[in-house]
This record gives sequence, C-alpha cells and structure tokens, in this order.
Amino acid sequence: MLLAFETSCDETSAALIHAGRVLGNVVSSQVKLHAEYGGVVPELAAREHLRNLMPVCRKALSQAGVKAERLDAVAATQGPGLPSALMVGLKAGQAVAFALRRPFIGIHHHEAHLYSPWITGSPPAADFSGFCPHVALIASGGHTLLVHVKGETRHHLLGSTLDDAAGECFDKVGKLMGLPYPAGPEMDRLAQSGNPAAYRFPRPMLDEPNDDFSFSGLKTSVRYFLRDHPVLLKDARAVRDLCASVQRAIVEVLVAKAVRAARRLGLACVTASGGVTCNHELRTQLAAACQQEHLALRFAEKGLCTDNAAMIGILAERKLAANPGGTSLDADILPSWELQ
Repeated sequence: MLLAFETSCDETSAALIHAGRVLGNVVSSQVKLHAEYGGVVPELAAREHLRNLMPVCRKALSQAGVKAERLDAVAATQGPGLPSALMVGLKAGQAVAFALRRPFIGIHHHEAHLYSPWITGSPPAADFSGFCPHVALIASGGHTLLVHVKGETRHHLLGSTLDDAAGECFDKVGKLMGLPYPAGPEMDRLAQSGNPAAYRFPRPMLDEPNDDFSFSGLKTSVRYFLRDHPVLLKDARAVRDLCASVQRAIVEVLVAKAVRAARRLGLACVTASGGVTCNHELRTQLAAACQQEHLALRFAEKGLCTDNAAMIGILAERKLAANPGGTSLDADILPSWELQ
C-alpha cells in the first residue's frame, strides 16, 4: 500500500496505490487563486500546498478506506518543478516515511507522465500487458518533450522545449487576446467554433531535422499580428478564428514531430500525456495522423493528464519493486532535474 504526493506546481494531490490500482486520487487545484495574477505565483503556490496537503491526504486515505498504519511505502515528486512547491510535497513524504519507518521513493515528474497513458479503467489500474516500445509526447504548461520509451523505466530523451512550451504558448497568446487564465482551455473551447484556416501563423521548427520544440516565435508573431489588427479582438467571430488558427499551428507541430519520430525509429505506437493533451484539436489530429500511419495511439485519461499523484504512485510502486531500498530520506528537491 503506497501513499504518493504531487506538489510540483499549482496542484496539490495525494493518491493511494495498491498492486497497480489507484484506490484513491485527490487533486486540489489553485487555478482560481492564481487567475488574479495571470499565472502561477510560486510563493502563493507553496503556501496553498502547505494549507491543502494534509486535508487532501486525509481525503485520499478515506477514499481508499486505508489507515496510515497500513502504508508500506511513501512517494513524492522530487523534481522538476517550482522549488518552493516541490519542497512541500517532498518533505511531507519523507516525514511520513520516517515516522512510519517505511521506504521513501522520490519520483521524476516527467517520467511519471510517460507511464500515465497506461493507467486505465475505473477505478484506474496500471495495465502494462500491452506495453511496447513507443514514442511519448509530453505536452504541458512548462514542458514539451518527445521521448523514446524502450521499456519500463528505460527511455531516451529525443527532444525538448528550447523556449516556450506548448501550454505556455497557449496561455501567453490567450493573455494577449484578453482571455481568462488559464487561457489554454478557453482557447480550445472557442476554437471549436472557429476557422483554423482564417489566419496563417508560423509552425516553428516543423521542418527542422530534430525533435526539439520552440513556440516563442509563434507567440511573437501573434503579438505583432494583434498589434497591427487590434479591431479583430472586438469581433467575437474573429476571436474564435484566431483561437482556431493559433491552435492549429501548435497542434500541427506536435503531431508532425511525434509521428515523424515514431516512423524514423520504426516504432508502432505513440502515447500522449500532460495537460495540453486534454486539448480537443490535438486529440483529434493526433488520432487521425496515427490512423493514417498505422500507428497505435494511447492517450492518458483526461483526469490523469494534468498533475496528479496517481501517476507518481504507479511509477513509484514499480520502482520500489526493482529497488526496495528506495530514495534516501536526506534527498533534496531537484527543480531542474532533466529526464535522462
């Protein structure tokens, strides 16, 4: 029975995992708090984690019908993420492990995302029976990664964000358009009734012979376009078309690079996880591209795309089986921990 914590950014989460099943998974979001500032304020995020972690933990234990004495191990996100936010979950996890004399496992946040598409069903269970080598796309507010997953806990980073990540681009462009924070979901909603061919924006690094991503140029292009056409923001139809056009530019890059990498490596499967993969257009276009290329496709369930402790716990359970010693209770946070 494993208790996991996730506090890498602005979601406070705790989950109970047993034999590959998620018995309880509670997430407390801070979106409303940070909306006033148009982005995550690290100090406020840390304070909210301190306020919410124990109530979230108690609720997860109650949801699972488990008492703390029954725990066999504890895990928490060790990095990457906001330093002050990471500190709350990691030190809480280490404290619980110390108090109960149980092993502790520090988990890489992005590595956990890699395996979230294999957490399926209701209640969710990690079914790795169909697990195979694949290309994994992780798209979130702070990171966009392509990873060659060779096997369980064996992976190789193919490409990453050089500047603005996909989710960051969504939010920054939405802010330029005056959309409420977080702008990504709102852009997705408006784009569904917009024309993606109405305006042409650049597809950064689409034709570059590598697997890296860069969306700052797209953001800048939109900024200058809005400067030169401010009247468009007063037209509801134009705003929907703008959302659809920008979204199409981002999605085309994500889809093309993921599918191209799978073809180049001779792999038959693509997975996608992270908050941006809740996007309707991305799911539609990636599914169509994979079908055309005869590639299997697995998305993380939408509830497991954003930051959550269930994916932390699922990976921790498998790591603990391979290394019963776990992670040192003296281990510190790793805010810039790179996925190796």
